[in-house]
Amino acid sequence: MKVAIYSRVIDDDQYNKVQQLLDELAKENIHPVIYKPFYEMIQSSVRFSEKTTVFSDSGDLTESIDFVISLGGDGTLLDTVTLVRDKNIPVLGINFGRLGFLASIGSKELHIAVQSLVKRTILIDKRSLIHLDASKPLFGDVPYGLNEFAIHKTDTSPMIKIHTYLNGEFLNTYWADGVIVATPTGSTGYSLSCNGPVVFPESSSFVITPVAPHNLNVRPIIVPDDNIISFEIEGRTDHFICALDSRKELVDKKVQLAVRRESFTISLVRLNENNFLQTLRNKLSWGLDTRN
Repeated sequence: MKVAIYSRVIDDDQYNKVQQLLDELAKENIHPVIYKPFYEMIQSSVRFSEKTTVFSDSGDLTESIDFVISLGGDGTLLDTVTLVRDKNIPVLGINFGRLGFLASIGSKELHIAVQSLVKRTILIDKRSLIHLDASKPLFGDVPYGLNEFAIHKTDTSPMIKIHTYLNGEFLNTYWADGVIVATPTGSTGYSLSCNGPVVFPESSSFVITPVAPHNLNVRPIIVPDDNIISFEIEGRTDHFICALDSRKELVDKKVQLAVRRESFTISLVRLNENNFLQTLRNKLSWGLDTRN
């Protein structure tokens, strides 16, 4: 078995956890393939097996890779998605960060996680993605995201007007700082912090959530993800910000934008005992009421 390992940066007190993971993989004769910048960061502090190799970009993740392990928080896992792309390699997120909605496996569960991979006692969740089409090329060859697409005013500009259409039919004009279109996976991210609803991962929908709307009667709306959502932007400045997950670009307001469901999905690994309801209870403290 070959397992790719991706991480951006870890704290000094987490090197021992990385070592534990590598030791667990070595015990099971699993070959680690480590992201090169991460390998160079930790090579003076961690012992590697002789079978350790490195990879540099998405092209190096071939069909010989059985799983990709993401070490970090949810942001690290979102970066991992841009490496895996449409290769259908299952991604296992181990939470070295804080909240960990996506990277939901705790660092204390390293032994259990590796054993689950070996014995295949895991569940694979297929998560939908959001794809951006634009009249000008944006976000290189990765114009998709797992969590959300967002339109936002620049830092110092006044609010913008975002004319929004579903399959060409006018929906609403949002007078706001921006608009978020979240996948079900992204409903517990940026959209949630702007009062958007929590949506189950398998619900086949998009959540359109305004950011600081000037109209008090405007609320988030859930639409089927077979809709194409398009936008026209008005504002006093010539540019606005487009974001896909943690990536952003400054865009001219004349650029035409539309989002749709991506043609492929991302496979996220979870352990049998971890499901979406448990994640809600653990991460949002649902049910922790003194009256229960």
